[in-house]
Amino acid sequence: VVSTPQVIENDLLSRRIDLEDVSLIIFDEAHRAVGNYAYVYIAERYAREGADPLVLGITASPGSEKEKIAEICTNLSIENILTRTEKDSDVAPFVHHREIEWVKLTVPKELLDIRNAIEEVLRERIDDLNLLGICPVKIDPRASRKELLGLQAMLMSSAKRQANQATFKAISILAEVLKLYHAIELAETQGTEALLKYFQRLQGEAVSRSGSKASRRIMEDPKFRQAIQALEQLKVEHPKPAMVRKILHEQIEAKPESRIMVFTNYRDTASALLRLLKGDPSIRAVRFVGQSSRADDEGLSQKKQAEILQRFRAGEYNVLIATSVGEEGIDIPATDMVLFYEPVPSEIRSIQRKGRTGRAKSGRVVVLMARGTRDEAYYWISDRKEKTMNREIRSLSGQA
Repeated sequence: VVSTPQVIENDLLSRRIDLEDVSLIIFDEAHRAVGNYAYVYIAERYAREGADPLVLGITASPGSEKEKIAEICTNLSIENILTRTEKDSDVAPFVHHREIEWVKLTVPKELLDIRNAIEEVLRERIDDLNLLGICPVKIDPRASRKELLGLQAMLMSSAKRQANQATFKAISILAEVLKLYHAIELAETQGTEALLKYFQRLQGEAVSRSGSKASRRIMEDPKFRQAIQALEQLKVEHPKPAMVRKILHEQIEAKPESRIMVFTNYRDTASALLRLLKGDPSIRAVRFVGQSSRADDEGLSQKKQAEILQRFRAGEYNVLIATSVGEEGIDIPATDMVLFYEPVPSEIRSIQRKGRTGRAKSGRVVVLMARGTRDEAYYWISDRKEKTMNREIRSLSGQA
């Protein structure tokens, strides 16, 4: 039986299947076996009901934290770990060469000035947050999104236990901080069109009856309004979109039959790139996103996703511009090149993206990086986590 885990989970719950006679379960992308994911329930039932349970978990990216790897093993009742890298003698003959290139770009001063203006508003909000004195430690203006989200979860939990005015005020200010953080990241790493779209979305939220108060307060800030005006009058572009077109042209010119995947974290960027490449005779691009829709951006149904992949396979499209939905769990044909619009701080996502090329033949990975921005920080974070992951998994398998 080959199935999605959700189907097996539903069949177990409705008693349509019995695990007693199952001799082996293979969990692909085993790193998903955490929390409420269906793998956890299936494995727990199998350990309890299987006559002689045998489990194999496979993943290219188990994560860099020893605790998370241990949790996966516990959830799947895994007792032994075996690890292999591309350099191992029994794997090397089957691995195709994968060239990784880093393209460093300089963001125009005018765009960085807008980023700096937003950073000033961010620092003011963080000062307000620190003055409340309810956070366990003083918040650094350079705190990562992960740290800010952790603080948000802590404040939400605190509000549930003991509601008071200061906690609610902190939660409200933190909502503004996260929105400003997102705007800064877009300015640095995505481009003017994606940032402008985000500003328009904040404006829409601010005037809507059901819109967030955080958006309203941000849009009322004079310094933020000045940043929006400066962006609307901006005559320069972020260098990434033009570089994407240049790299695609070079690849298709060298190998006309190429299939290329462009990964970006944001749908707005995917849409902007599609508009940029439209009408180019050599580049036949299509956007590949998830199923969820929002007011100004319709998602793709499973049927539509399958149709796009089939047309990509057939060569009708030669460039797939994908968000994270294209990273794993979907049967995407082997590609000649994967282009990262930005580095990602997750070692799991980075490995999954890179794994989309070099499968059936040699492949090329190109990563765009804006100098002096979060791009550089995310690259080093991902690189460190990947090295830690390999070290931890070898240690747990007794191969260190």
